[in-house]
Amino acid sequence: MIIAIDGPAASGKGTLGKKLAAHYGFRHLDTGLLYRAVAKALLDAGHSPRHQARAVAAADALDPAHFDDVALKSQAVGEAASIVSAIPEVRMALLALQRNFAKAQPGAVLDGRDIGTVICPHADVKIFVTATPQVRAGRRFAELTARGESAAEADVLADILKRDERDMGRATAPLKQADDAHLLDTTTLDIDGAFRAALALVEQARR
Repeated sequence: MIIAIDGPAASGKGTLGKKLAAHYGFRHLDTGLLYRAVAKALLDAGHSPRHQARAVAAADALDPAHFDDVALKSQAVGEAASIVSAIPEVRMALLALQRNFAKAQPGAVLDGRDIGTVICPHADVKIFVTATPQVRAGRRFAELTARGESAAEADVLADILKRDERDMGRATAPLKQADDAHLLDTTTLDIDGAFRAALALVEQARR
């Protein structure tokens, strides 16, 4: 079984992906980390995240087994990843990696922005997770402060809105709800409530 979870930044898709994978004993891939890893490689080398050739080379050299999740979750890397992910050649370079992951047994949960539309268009279950920009900004702000990063919530909201515009407006694999995806609005839901709602959608598909 393949479960595809898409949605904008800080909508809760990553948390749901991990919890669903743990519940079913499936493998989980946060595909956003792939683009964050490419962005971090460029920043660490002193290159612009807009440098197409270097971004593609970094994507080709990725080894998910050696990702440092904490370092990849920083605000600076997230902003650069939003730029990197708009490069069509980078998305193409990471396509096979994601599809091969999805095919592995006993099943897989992938979360990102184009899983149900591009990576796994034939996924068994598709969920599009969303929430208001203000709620998403509050969640991201809480994550950043919990990690000791300094941030202003207004700046985080501005970044969320900018990333939404970039993700939905890019020419290649824009962020959008697949026609056959279930919409899950987590604006008023806590983690447990969102998980129960997502689990019900998966169980409905399994039946």
